[in-house]
Amino acid sequence: MKTQRKATKKKKRIWLIAAIVTLLGVGSLTYGLADRYLIKHVEVVVTDNTAASTSSNETAATTDVQATSDDWNYTSDDIQIKINQVQTGSGSDLITYYVADVTVKDASSLRSAFADNSFGTNIVEDTSVIASSNHAIFAINGDYYGFRDDGVIIRNGTVYRDEPVRDALALLNDGTIQTYDETETSSSDLLAEGVTNTLSFGPILIQDGKITSDFSNVKIDTNFGNRSIQNANPRTAIGMIAPNHYVFVVVDGRKEGYSRGMTLTELADVMAGLGATEAYNLDGGGSSTMYFMGRVVNNPLGKNQERGVSDILYIGEE
Repeated sequence: MKTQRKATKKKKRIWLIAAIVTLLGVGSLTYGLADRYLIKHVEVVVTDNTAASTSSNETAATTDVQATSDDWNYTSDDIQIKINQVQTGSGSDLITYYVADVTVKDASSLRSAFADNSFGTNIVEDTSVIASSNHAIFAINGDYYGFRDDGVIIRNGTVYRDEPVRDALALLNDGTIQTYDETETSSSDLLAEGVTNTLSFGPILIQDGKITSDFSNVKIDTNFGNRSIQNANPRTAIGMIAPNHYVFVVVDGRKEGYSRGMTLTELADVMAGLGATEAYNLDGGGSSTMYFMGRVVNNPLGKNQERGVSDILYIGEE
């Protein structure tokens, strides 16, 4: 009997130790995932904000600028914006997307901004919130740099991250945009060339006036939770027609009877049809958002509900 009781106690101890080890392992894994994807990590607080120092409920269009505007258009001496809603197909093949044709007098009107004015990981705000905080006239979501820890991230002339891995996009102070390979051009060379902002997502849609590939084997990164990006999805893209003449496209998707989204091939064809000589795919899915004059223009995921992002591109005027 004593031997049996000892054996029983030993088994209980073994099970208890196993349970503790399992709980510690699960806890460690859970914390690791939370630390990587949920817990906010602020690396730099941005203090040099280019936005005008007006009250938070004012847009740049109301601060000492003579401009005319309506729900789809904005015109001043320095900026012209025209937005159109486009629908193609029908039934389950219906696609709804928004095109913003933007011409600026000076490239400094095209800017970037971080969520909560902070660079780091897991720092997110809705596109409309970041846009309003920076008194944007127009904005789209950016590359969601905070979801990954690599890429070359230059924003408003400051290098925040220098881990080259993929094809990227550079905005220059002469009003041009250039697609490039991060592994072949250093950040110092980019700055010397007049690059003000870089976006690291992809793929490149159009380069030197030509659609780049068939997009059948595109790989952006391998982060937890990523969807395949080859299928029809909500999309955000930026293109250049000529220096200081840009085109922005936001595609809604995943909503039957409203919009199925676009494939990358379809998106590249749209950008080419709009006359873009350079075009680049940005973060999509629930992030895809177009903001104009205080309102969200599109219908994110067909739910009229934005998803927090780490950054935006926007048009501002003071």
